[in-house]
Amino acid sequence: MKAAVVGTGYVGLVTGVILADLGIHTLCVDKDQAKLKILRAGRSPIYEPGLEEIQKKVMEKRLLNFTDSIAEAASYADVIFIAVGTPMDADGSADLAAVKAVAREIGKGISSYTVVVDKSTVPVGTGKAVQEILLEECGDSALFDVVSCPEFLREGSAVEDTLHPDRIVIGASSEKAAEMVKRLYASIETEFLLTDLPSAELIKYASNCFLACKISYINMISRFCEAQGGCVEDVAKGMGLDSRIGGQFLKAGLGWGGSCFPKDVSALIWMGKELGMDVSLLDAAVQINEDQPQHCLRRLSEATGGLAGKKVALWGLSFKPNTDDVRDAKSLELIKGLREMGAEIYGTDPIAIEAVQALHPDVTYLEDPLATAADADAVVLVTEWPEYAGIELNELSSVMKGNVFFDGRRQFTKAEAIEAGLVYLTIGQSN
Repeated sequence: MKAAVVGTGYVGLVTGVILADLGIHTLCVDKDQAKLKILRAGRSPIYEPGLEEIQKKVMEKRLLNFTDSIAEAASYADVIFIAVGTPMDADGSADLAAVKAVAREIGKGISSYTVVVDKSTVPVGTGKAVQEILLEECGDSALFDVVSCPEFLREGSAVEDTLHPDRIVIGASSEKAAEMVKRLYASIETEFLLTDLPSAELIKYASNCFLACKISYINMISRFCEAQGGCVEDVAKGMGLDSRIGGQFLKAGLGWGGSCFPKDVSALIWMGKELGMDVSLLDAAVQINEDQPQHCLRRLSEATGGLAGKKVALWGLSFKPNTDDVRDAKSLELIKGLREMGAEIYGTDPIAIEAVQALHPDVTYLEDPLATAADADAVVLVTEWPEYAGIELNELSSVMKGNVFFDGRRQFTKAEAIEAGLVYLTIGQSN
C-alpha cells in the first residue's frame, strides 16, 4: 500500500514520517513552497525531538517524498490522510474550511478505490460531510470510503506517541476501509479500537476535554492548599495512588495551553450548546484555567509591593518543554498582564524566543536565564525546561536585585529557595 498525508504541521508531518518509517511509501502534501523547500532538504520546519533524524533516514530510503499537489497524492495513494488545521472559529466552533477544501480536491483527483482518513481533530458529522463532498466531486461512492483515525500526540513526545500509542482508534462504516488503515499500522503493538465514524470523532474531544478538566480540578485544589497550608504535590500523589483516578495530569501549574486543549474544549462546548446541552462543567474548567495566570500575577504583585516599574524575568516561553509552539502559552498571558501592570519584561527560552518575539517585540529577550534574571525584582519559571531545573538558586539570588522567585512549575523546593535568600512562591503552597 501507498499512503499520502495532506498537511505537514505537527500531526501531518509526524504521521507521514512515521508511516514511512514503518515501511509505507508515503507522499506528504503542502501548498507552502518555503516549507516544501525545507522538507525536501531533509530538514523539519517544526521542532520535535527525533523527528528530523527519522525524516532524513526515510528520505534516503526513498520512502518519503513531498509535493504541493493534492491531485498527485490522490492518484498516488491507496490511503490518504487529511491532517490540516481545524482552528477555533470566532464562535468557538472548529473551522473546517481547510478540511472541506482538501476533501474537494481529493474528490476531483481519485480514479480508483481510495480510503480517505480524517486525521485532523474534527467534530461529529465531519466524516459524513467529507463523504458528501467526495461523492459530489467524483460521482461514484464505490471509489472511496471515509475513516476517522484521531491522533493523540503530545508535542515534545509526538514521535514516541506515534510509535508506541496507548491505542489506535479507527472509525469506519466499511470493514474493508478499516482493515486497510489497520494494515498501515500492523507493525505497531497496541490495542486497536474499531468503531463507527461518530464515536471515533467524539473520542478525541472526550479525551482532551477530560484531561483539561483534570488539570483545572487540581489547579482548583491548589488554591485550597495555598489558603490552608497544604501541599498540592502531596494531595495529588494521594489522589493519584487511587487506581480509579491515576496520577497523570494532576500536576498543578499555570494552566493548560497549546494547540489542542483550548480549541478542543471550546469546540465541545460549542457542540453541546448547539444541542441544547448543559456544558457548565467545561465552562468551569475554562474559567479556572483562564484565571490561573492571573492568580500568579496577583500573588507576584503582592510579594513585590506592586509591579509598576519592576523588572520581571520569565524563564520559558513555549507552552511546554521540548517544543517551540507558543499557541495559548501561559507566557503570552503573563506578558500581557505584566505589561498592563507597568512591569519591565525580560524573557528567555531554549528555542521559542523567535516565536514570541514576533508577537511581543517590546519584550527584551536573552538566551541565558541568569543574564535574563540580572537585576530583576522577580523571576517567574513559566515552562519546565530541564535546563532551568539544574540552575543553582544561590546563583540566581546573586544576580537579582530583588528576591522574589515564582516557581510556576514546582521545579524547586521552598527550602532550597529560602536557603538561597529568595522569597519562594509556587502553585499549591502557601508563601
